[in-house]
Amino acid sequence: MLKDYVRLARPFFVMLGIVTVGRWLQGTAFGVPYERGTHVFSIVTLCLFASLFSALFTRAWLDWRLAKAAGFAMFMAVVAQLVILLSTLASYLLGLPSYFSNPAALNQTVEVGLGQALGIRAGGLVVNALLNGIAGALGWALGGLLPTRGDR
Repeated sequence: MLKDYVRLARPFFVMLGIVTVGRWLQGTAFGVPYERGTHVFSIVTLCLFASLFSALFTRAWLDWRLAKAAGFAMFMAVVAQLVILLSTLASYLLGLPSYFSNPAALNQTVEVGLGQALGIRAGGLVVNALLNGIAGALGWALGGLLPTRGDR
């Protein structure tokens, strides 16, 4: 099953790479203030939409059941959250002020240490995996509106 998830997630991985690089560049090379630019390249938003849309099509065209479609959505969320966690770690270790270490990105009003930042990111991994599982279930339910393979 994991092999199916990885194969199907390839376009998502490309988009995740583009959005991650965009966030890095905005926050470091281009110096766009977090409040002004965070919505332009949002990994969480990308992941939620990917979960919703991919689960929709997996039901109609791959005959996946609800659990497999929601599991796929959660898989994408875990990968995305690991990218966020690793980007946060790199930002702290390299001493780079980036969108990943910005206090607002960590739901804080002041800068926090590495340990607390990683704890916040670990919580985000759990919460976002669950939210994406719900988005995947919703997408799967909406997939019933698409024509099936036999109806095309």
